[in-house]
Amino acid sequence: MMSKKRKIIILEILALLIFILYMLPFALVIINSAKPSLKIIMDPLALPENPSQLITNVRTVLESPNVHYVSSFVSTLIITVSSVSLLILNSSMAAWVLVRTKTKLSNVIFMVFVAAMVIPFQVVMFPLISWFHLLEVKLGLFNTSFRLLQNYPGIIFAYLGFGSSLSIFLFHGFIKTVPLELEESATIDGCSKPAAFFKIIFPLLTPITVTIVILNSIWIWNDFMLPLLILGSGNAVRTLPLAIAGFVGSFVKKWDLILTATLMVMLPVVVMFLILQKHIIKGIVDGAVKG
Repeated sequence: MMSKKRKIIILEILALLIFILYMLPFALVIINSAKPSLKIIMDPLALPENPSQLITNVRTVLESPNVHYVSSFVSTLIITVSSVSLLILNSSMAAWVLVRTKTKLSNVIFMVFVAAMVIPFQVVMFPLISWFHLLEVKLGLFNTSFRLLQNYPGIIFAYLGFGSSLSIFLFHGFIKTVPLELEESATIDGCSKPAAFFKIIFPLLTPITVTIVILNSIWIWNDFMLPLLILGSGNAVRTLPLAIAGFVGSFVKKWDLILTATLMVMLPVVVMFLILQKHIIKGIVDGAVKG
């Protein structure tokens, strides 16, 4: 029989190998971001000969007229913050109502949200875009001077719909652990239902709220397909993934700028994840297991 200590060593080695496997693409992005395009094509695994090339690549990305990195960063920030804020507000209230309403209808509605989590995006991709285009034609949104502002509500509304299922599921499980007596005491003291939620229940949801903020922020910040379908590649409003695609041409691909821009896009999310990673595990465990 294998000893316990030997099993632990084998598991640690296996975990280390998996860690290296997952970190290898990130390491390749960092290494190749500090090399010119020709060096990347000839030997992508070689270490950079001149690390200062990274600064040159970053400057080129920021000054590129085809990408507009700064405006794309601002657009991505607006879309991410707005979408996540609405997701938190909408999903927390919806989950609270579903938990506190003990009816068959509330159970059915919750199961519909859970079932929606397993539906692939490709299944609803075409109906979604057809519906958005129909709304644009019916409301006369084409060729107007307000096109810049009208793109934000569309993409934010889409993220609200696609992100609600997982958010409601996690909030639902966490709210089950909150004692009902807290709300009853507040009601006896003259507190209304909305006030009881925002003053008593919502502050208690901080662990799962942080988890949902992180998960949805990473998803929305890095998403490429949904902005491409709704905003389009030639739109004035572009997210960072769409901006990076500006370095990819029909015949030429600027790999040094593509990888540098990718690194610049990843860093904010990676830093946020490293700072708040403990809340992800705690929130998911509290929301999914205890519920």
